[in-house]
Amino acid sequence: MAEIREEYVDYKGFKTYCKIVGENQPGKKTLLILHGGPGCTHNYLLPYAEMADRYGRQIVFYDQIGCGKSNIPHQEDDFYNYDLWVEEFYAVREALGLDDIHLFGNSWGGMLGMLCMMKDDSGVNSFVINSSPVRIATWLEEANRLIKYMPQEMQDAIAEAERTGNYDTPAAKAAYDEYYKRHVTGLYEKDYPQYLIDEVEGTGECYMVMQGASEFVVTGKMRDWDVREGVKNIKVPCMALSGTDDEGTPLVIKEGVDLIPGCEWTLIAGAPHMSCVTHPDESMEAVENFISRFE
Repeated sequence: MAEIREEYVDYKGFKTYCKIVGENQPGKKTLLILHGGPGCTHNYLLPYAEMADRYGRQIVFYDQIGCGKSNIPHQEDDFYNYDLWVEEFYAVREALGLDDIHLFGNSWGGMLGMLCMMKDDSGVNSFVINSSPVRIATWLEEANRLIKYMPQEMQDAIAEAERTGNYDTPAAKAAYDEYYKRHVTGLYEKDYPQYLIDEVEGTGECYMVMQGASEFVVTGKMRDWDVREGVKNIKVPCMALSGTDDEGTPLVIKEGVDLIPGCEWTLIAGAPHMSCVTHPDESMEAVENFISRFE
């Protein structure tokens, strides 16, 4: 089994938690993994740690500031913004000596990666964008379309929860659990492995600040997210990775694929948003097959 090291990087007067798995074999470069949210943690992406043993490649995770083991005391809303996490990306890389890497980002992590690659792509050899929108309005339109395939009583329960802000009724919980099973985690909450339980428990307050109360409406700072023009200038070799059952639907992903120069696309049959949870082998193989071409 690959050795696991944990380090903390000083950032903004706080500590960013980093998990380093394994060492690079000759000819391999480190894969740096960015989690989603904003507000999630690295935990749900831990299946990718297996790449260290499987492919002899060092895998590095970190919990973005305000999330998981990088939790901080309550901050005013203006503390959280895109630049906070963009600057952290470069701070972590500098502190850990990650000057020659591959990059992977899931959901918001892919969005963060896009911002970073539009700003300064130095030392990044390839970039896997895992189910990330270039325009939030498209994402929301598709998420709300997916609801319409659910039983009517669940559609009604979600609509009621969104209207009242009460997501804790039994009907609402059952409806959201069904949506997450179909399109996000691929599992009902009762079947979550420990790393997904840890994920849920580690969610930071910044999710409400940036996203909002649920997956179906963005009331936070990301409500105007639209980088369709900016991504046209990304120069790093990119691959989009998504699933056919993903809340990041093929329509969402294609919008980015069509705009990012030379972007490839791997679509995993039956996979949800967190494809590594239900389709770990296909996900790892797709990532390794792409990034290994750019060593």
